[in-house]
Amino acid sequence: MVSYKLLTPEDVYFSGSASAEEPPEERVEDNPPESPLLEKQSVCSSSSGFMALGALLLVVCGVWLIGTIFWLHNPSNQFPHRPPPPASASASRAPDRVANSPQSCSAIPENWRFDCYPERIVVTQDLCEARNCCFVQVSPENPPSKNGIPWCFYSPDFPTYSVATLNETQLGYTAQLKKAEKTYYPMDIETVQLDVMFETDSRLHVKITDPASRRFEVPISVPNATKKAPSPLYTVEFSKNPFGLKVKRTATRTVLIDTSVAPLFYADQFLQISTSLPSRFIYGLGEHRAAFLHDVEWNTLTMWARDAAPVEKTNLYGVHPFYLGMEPGGLAHGVFLLNSNAMDVVLQPAPALTWRTVGGILDLYIFLGPDPSSVVQQYLEVVGLPAMPPFWALGYHLCRWGYNSSDNTWNAVKTMRKYGIPQDVQWNDIDYMDKSLDFTTDPQNFATLPDMVKDLHSHGQRYVMILDPGISSTQPAGSYWPYDEGLKRGVFINDSSGQTLIGKVWPGLTAFPDFSNQETHEWWFENLQRFHAKVPFDGVWIVSQRCFVFPSICFSFLSYRKEMCIFYASRQDMNEPSNFLDGSLKGCPSNELEDPPYSPGVLGGTLRAKTVCASAQQKASVHYNLHSLYGLMEAKASSSALKRILGKRPFVISRSTFPSQGLYSGHWLGDNQSRWKDLHTSICGMLTFNMVGIPLVGADICGFGGTTTEEMCVRWTQLGAFYPFSRNHNSINQKAQDPTAFSPAGRTAMQEALLLRYSLFPLLYTLFHHAHVDGCTVAQPLLFQFPNDEKTYAIDRQFLLGKILLVTPVLEQGVNYVVGYFPEGLWYDFFTGDCLRSSGEEVKLDAPLYKINVHLREGAVIARQRANTTLWVTSGQRLHLIATLTDEGTASGDLFWDDGETIDTYEMNQYAYVVFDVAKNVMTSQVLHENTEATYITLETVSFFGVKKEPTNVTVNSQDVPFTYKANQVGGSVGQSAGEAALYIQPETVIKSPPYFFVSRF
Repeated sequence: MVSYKLLTPEDVYFSGSASAEEPPEERVEDNPPESPLLEKQSVCSSSSGFMALGALLLVVCGVWLIGTIFWLHNPSNQFPHRPPPPASASASRAPDRVANSPQSCSAIPENWRFDCYPERIVVTQDLCEARNCCFVQVSPENPPSKNGIPWCFYSPDFPTYSVATLNETQLGYTAQLKKAEKTYYPMDIETVQLDVMFETDSRLHVKITDPASRRFEVPISVPNATKKAPSPLYTVEFSKNPFGLKVKRTATRTVLIDTSVAPLFYADQFLQISTSLPSRFIYGLGEHRAAFLHDVEWNTLTMWARDAAPVEKTNLYGVHPFYLGMEPGGLAHGVFLLNSNAMDVVLQPAPALTWRTVGGILDLYIFLGPDPSSVVQQYLEVVGLPAMPPFWALGYHLCRWGYNSSDNTWNAVKTMRKYGIPQDVQWNDIDYMDKSLDFTTDPQNFATLPDMVKDLHSHGQRYVMILDPGISSTQPAGSYWPYDEGLKRGVFINDSSGQTLIGKVWPGLTAFPDFSNQETHEWWFENLQRFHAKVPFDGVWIVSQRCFVFPSICFSFLSYRKEMCIFYASRQDMNEPSNFLDGSLKGCPSNELEDPPYSPGVLGGTLRAKTVCASAQQKASVHYNLHSLYGLMEAKASSSALKRILGKRPFVISRSTFPSQGLYSGHWLGDNQSRWKDLHTSICGMLTFNMVGIPLVGADICGFGGTTTEEMCVRWTQLGAFYPFSRNHNSINQKAQDPTAFSPAGRTAMQEALLLRYSLFPLLYTLFHHAHVDGCTVAQPLLFQFPNDEKTYAIDRQFLLGKILLVTPVLEQGVNYVVGYFPEGLWYDFFTGDCLRSSGEEVKLDAPLYKINVHLREGAVIARQRANTTLWVTSGQRLHLIATLTDEGTASGDLFWDDGETIDTYEMNQYAYVVFDVAKNVMTSQVLHENTEATYITLETVSFFGVKKEPTNVTVNSQDVPFTYKANQVGGSVGQSAGEAALYIQPETVIKSPPYFFVSRF
């Protein structure tokens, strides 16, 4: 690895748990070879000179053309950004500085070249050298379109900060960093303050601020440490000149963070810090449509909440600047940048990462794990644990844009009941409103909506409707209370002149509530309360832009032979916030907020594209700082209002999200399409959002845009039955795609998938409890449970519910099998109990259209119930336990139970908690926490998978009970174990007081 500058021993400071006498890790740097003496050349003729000059021009033009074509072709770079003008010579370089030598620049390996000219233009040597950077033009054999290697990159002696003072504090260290020379972005801050805080043994907090001027900081609640961690898992080292910060894992000496690889920037509107990475295995950094494992081959991920339908290489609805990285030996760490301004995160194959943002501060948290699950839990200790959802939120939800009337909506519900298909929640999209006005209903087409909601409630079902934040500003005075009252109370976002900013969305010209203002929260509550008195809804759906995608037109772009598609969008909604205009009806002023010196690669090319002006004024700050927080603040206001109105757990689903969102809402993955690849990407999104603390997440089953097929919808319903949030939703003018719209065979396959989900409600509910209390994931990738198996690192076509239930869905058209990877150990077929013993291998599984493959991991005990058409009925059914035995005959599991709706039942001790253990042919169940709700649960059967031999008798609480022994019927194929069997018993036992409710011996 090449350092930004080689450190000398006197420049290095040590801290943390390592001994001060321990020598620093040596860096090896390739020294440029000495230039050989050149032989004297003969003088060239004038004709030869012209020929050489012509050839040179041809090469330069050819390279320029290739670079230009790539720039035009790259979807994330399609809009040119205005770079700052080159600084004057006195500002950009010291008067006595010698120009970078070609040898020193060329000696920097390509993978370690950090981009000095990130603006999206074709950079020339003059532009690059005006920034005092190296310019090495990549040869035509390796064009940027192939590998993205920057032509303009930082030189080894690029001017940056050095450590002026370094002192110990109560929590760690504070330092003053100074720079002697200005760099090329305006308003360069010459002195910054570094605070390094050892907050816990597994959490390090690094904060870089401007000591002379208060800058915007993200207004979310984070822990406030008061004393230094006693035994940190990390060691911190500083380099003096140039400044560098290195964080190591003390136990292994693995370098997790090393900022000396590139210069630190801290200008008013350009902040940048880079670090090496211990491996190429990086996850998180949402929201983007991509594989779960990020590509580090010159991959730029832009973050700025945007109302864009999910496509690759585009900033989407949410912003989550958190990544989890794997290390050698299966250890894991995480890094979180608490910053809400527009940013680019650049991954390069060194491997290395660059954070580049246009405002705020550099506020970094480093989490030491050491395993992936612990990293997520430590991250959630900072941003907040997710809320416990109401029980019915885990049922099946049905929606579409285009029911067009409450009678049609009601008929959809009745048809689901007719065919016995589970459904807990019915939704309406924007078509229920009167002229698209929030807090209204269409008086003709939705006149029976209150009666429909009453009917839903009488059947144990719930109702959710959509709300857009845009409030119409053009209704006659006194006729539309939300706008009239909001204007009187000053709750709307203002433009830079202090007047109400007017944009345009569904109802026409609109104002946008300022949810950073507490008065807006009260106004929002009153609107919801008034509407609830007319239509007693149970939850709200707050949305960002939603694009309905018509069939696409695709073509090949020039010689790249890559298919590009244009999608025609006709539908947009808004909690980014979204706007049909760029900025406002009056436009936006020309200033540094609207046109910053550097603009990240946002869709639309400017920060105001299809949203409000960056210079718009809100209570907490300008929109430039608050934009990506809008969805979070609206969710917080909505959650608080529902608690007050309903007196129960709130249910809110939001499109736009930010760290700590899980405290207030769930998330759906946006306006996908009815395409097979969208099944796969939904898994990637689900896993990423579980990792950032929003476990209540899922995709629109069967696709929102386009027309699905029966095969696709069956496969998607099978997959969606295991989404934490399971909703079928499609768009206007598309064919119906609820389960009743298909053939009897297709309808039955979907019904069985949903009944399977409902039977697993005790497991799913218990997983959400652990997410709420401990910060665990509900859905997780295989690598979380098998971090020492590198084969799991890129798997995102399978996933686990909790630690034990492995889902292997079919994601391709026209196949009747699926290949799944089974990590080392015993795996049991969920439906048959057949055992598969794997040494860590792929297995081909039968997958006819009616089947989804589900396996249970050894050593688990899970609870099921007899499924019914609503969770209210299902939750009252008897329990069925399944124990999957290890080779040693052990297993364990648990069950959390409460009334399903009361707020804070865990915190108020209004719950039951039961643990199960199996060892030495004995299963015990212990009630660790008692509650009246649990007394209604009856245990009907217990199944033991993996019994070695048939027992002679089985007793429950000392009483003999009937049992069935089933020998394993499957043998001979790879991975199958013929020596296992399943045991089924029927104890019919009721939960009793602690410490035990039953003991089973076999």
